Amino acid sequence: MSVLEPTLLLCVYGFFSNLRPSEPFLTAYLMGPDKNLTETQVVNEIYPIWTYSYLVLLFPIFLATDYLRYKPVLLLQATSLVVTYAMLWKAQGMLTMQLLEFFFGLATASDVAYYSYIYSVVEPAHYQRVTGYCRSITLFGSAAGSLIGQLLLSAAKVQMVHLVIITLASASVAFVAPWFLPMPKRSLFFHKSPGAEGGPPSSSTALLEKAENSEREPPPNQHDVSKTSSSSDSGSGLVAVLRLLFEDFLRCYSSRPLLAWSLWWALATCGYFQVVNYAQALWENVRPSQEYEIYNGYVETLSTLLGALAALLVGYLPVCWAVWGELALCLLSLLMAACVFVMDTLGNIWLCYSSYVIFRATYMLLITVATYQIAASLNMQRYALVFGVNTFIALALQSVLTVVVVDSAGLGLDVFTQFLIYGGYFAVISSVFLVAGVCTLASRRRCKQEEEVLPETQAETSQTLLQAGTPAPGDGT
Repeated sequence: MSVLEPTLLLCVYGFFSNLRPSEPFLTAYLMGPDKNLTETQVVNEIYPIWTYSYLVLLFPIFLATDYLRYKPVLLLQATSLVVTYAMLWKAQGMLTMQLLEFFFGLATASDVAYYSYIYSVVEPAHYQRVTGYCRSITLFGSAAGSLIGQLLLSAAKVQMVHLVIITLASASVAFVAPWFLPMPKRSLFFHKSPGAEGGPPSSSTALLEKAENSEREPPPNQHDVSKTSSSSDSGSGLVAVLRLLFEDFLRCYSSRPLLAWSLWWALATCGYFQVVNYAQALWENVRPSQEYEIYNGYVETLSTLLGALAALLVGYLPVCWAVWGELALCLLSLLMAACVFVMDTLGNIWLCYSSYVIFRATYMLLITVATYQIAASLNMQRYALVFGVNTFIALALQSVLTVVVVDSAGLGLDVFTQFLIYGGYFAVISSVFLVAGVCTLASRRRCKQEEEVLPETQAETSQTLLQAGTPAPGDGT
């Protein structure tokens, strides 16, 4: 099959599965007359189920995706989305909404199948192009869904339940597309092609310089790839795959630059999920949807489009990330902390909206930089492993934060106190990378001074030996 057909089917699936007009108004819908749930039930008892489900299902889905060769897991995701929005439309009560969150967690964990399927059916030369298509279409679908929802709510004055019905219809259209996808013959771990070690998307090396070279550390795949291949040949069973994953895990995270970017990835993604998940609850407190017209759809549309634009601009930023990356993470994490504090403390909906847009755009920019920096020196196999591990760590941290701060079984704090904690969380991230950035600059300055002193020392040694009548090293006499 040509590249065009599976790419087109994936784009159709990605667009319609992310076209969700009800998404920006979910909290208002659950707390409105249709579901009649309280804020405590929604924020402290229902939403946390998504976090726990995502965490528990991520690793099993990751292995199942590779073992089953992607397509069955794509069908599982499509089915989960249909079930989720059918329940959102018809089901009542807190327990059914918690079950709904489980199915949505299953759908979210299955995203790995969507983003990795294409690499199993196209040649590496097409990775950059098809990756761009698939990622762009999901962002476009998300932005279009938010805009459609807001226009229908504001201009056509439709009820929120109708937005849920439209979302269900979109998910049903998306459900059809994966059935026509070809079944891949290979995968990264369980069903590898002989001699296949596919590289990462070529955009990673085209857009950014390889920071690892300046750190004088060999990229993890350069010296170990043959060793990896030989170990993978010993068997294709689950034990062999797990052993291979663990060996690759140790090799990858021994690289200091990769470890730094992965640390930011995990820490920031944890905080980002918390802010995005509970922003609607904060807005509902600042400007109740039962009393005022809300504009969540416009905000989600703008933040998604600006985030996509920021991601596209990464490749054109004249920044040497190897030198200034950690300090950039420090400053922009501090900006994200400031945005969260503004949302929490000023009590103005327009400042809340504006801060949210800046927060999301900043995260999109930095996560794109982190993605390319990590992928630049990894083969395709380790590319999937590192990104999966980073996401798993982020979800583990988020689950801890949710249990302690959000869940009724923990402190069960109100949403304003939660956002105060999230702002402090990003301030701590900024402090960590401030220290790391200063240490990196100091280390580079010390190395530079040693490099400048070394030629002078060699020259003085040669002069002393000549005066003593002894040949200088390298004279050949």
